[in-house]
Amino acid sequence: MKSTFKLIRRFILILMLSLIGLVVINIVLLVGLTYRDKSNAGGWKAAGEVAEQLTGSEADGFSLTDEGRSILKERQAWAILIEDGTGNVIWNSDDLPKEVPLHYSAAEISWYTRGYIADYPTTTAARGEDLLVLGYPKDRYWKLMYPTWDYHGIVNTPKKVLVFLVVNLLCIISIYLIATSGVLRQVKPIVGGIEALPEGEAVYIREKGLLSDLATAINRVSERLRIQERELQKKEMARTNWIAGVSHDIRTPLSMVMGYAGQLEEDLSLSEENRRKAGVIRQQSIRMKNLVNDLNLASKLEYHMQSIRREMFNLVAVVRRVVVDFINADLEGKYPIEWNTSKDLEACMIEGDKELIRRAVNNLILNARIHNPKGCRIFVELKEDEQKAHIYIEDDGVGVTEEKLEEIQNKPHYLMNQGSMNKQRHGLGLLIVKQIVEVHRGSVCFGQGREGGFRVQISLEKGRG
Repeated sequence: MKSTFKLIRRFILILMLSLIGLVVINIVLLVGLTYRDKSNAGGWKAAGEVAEQLTGSEADGFSLTDEGRSILKERQAWAILIEDGTGNVIWNSDDLPKEVPLHYSAAEISWYTRGYIADYPTTTAARGEDLLVLGYPKDRYWKLMYPTWDYHGIVNTPKKVLVFLVVNLLCIISIYLIATSGVLRQVKPIVGGIEALPEGEAVYIREKGLLSDLATAINRVSERLRIQERELQKKEMARTNWIAGVSHDIRTPLSMVMGYAGQLEEDLSLSEENRRKAGVIRQQSIRMKNLVNDLNLASKLEYHMQSIRREMFNLVAVVRRVVVDFINADLEGKYPIEWNTSKDLEACMIEGDKELIRRAVNNLILNARIHNPKGCRIFVELKEDEQKAHIYIEDDGVGVTEEKLEEIQNKPHYLMNQGSMNKQRHGLGLLIVKQIVEVHRGSVCFGQGREGGFRVQISLEKGRG
């Protein structure tokens, strides 16, 4: 819809600019074509100039100067001087036509002054008490015989011109909108279809009218995208099912390996070396089992196949329970955990999947232990503000380089990367943390710890309940 409105605005803008440009061009053209006529100042001015160039008197004889003769020659005009009182022509130019009278009554003078003498258009000018008349070629001027206008009509001329322009403008706009409305009706579904394609919506446009070819092309693109989407969903479903199936098939034999390895580890009849090897087998089996579970969970979260059980729960209690479990499991004391949460913060309610949040916190603490085999201190802290709850998990271990941190922050995990798989970005643990936070519409930030180790901040919206 926005594109259609923009198109309409563009059409109207082009129309208005065209009208303004057309008016300007017409004014320039009018001035250019009439400039010469205006510069001549018309035949009335010429009559006055000839009257000034006529010297002498009836008694002494009249004489026209060279400049006056030049004016007559330039305009191909003839001239007569009518005496006041008698109406006789007392002087005339050399090329006076024969049909021009040499005597005039007052009525004839009045008539000829307004119009023509023997079809020759005339102009007049006073020379003393006498009247000078200039006659021009018959095709030189067209004269108004009754050049009078109503005074109020002249005063209201600007208003009339404005009304004329406004009415004409409205008529032009109306005609333009009517003419283009058909095009816009056909463009609108085309624009809507193009806008819907990136959203993955099924698009069908009626293939009729001026833009039928374009509508057909968009329908084909939409159908092809739908086919590709279905094929992609099939592939994603097949991959998810394959991972889930392999995970299920591996668990049973892996459990047997873990069980037998545990029995061998506790069998006192075996040598110390063999019992140690059995212990290594059990530990690696546990690691493999966790890896399979992570792979299965990451796959389900990626393709939105993991069921989310949303409920209101106390985040402080959940995180503290995870911390306590790790403290109790750390029999060697290599990974002491400091609970830095304020005593005043006893409850912080959020809405989400409690088990997934527990899994995210568990992964972060486990990640600190895995990447610091020689041991490290782990710091866990919860804070809250008006809108969000924040979980901080940090260690004082080996930390990460800036390059590695950039990879963790911005590069996709190899499980999601459809390109080369030669370089693994990072483990599944952090990927699952990201996915769980995204499911809860939160944010996660990885960085350098204040004690030189690795630091993670998770921010989640607080519950409204």
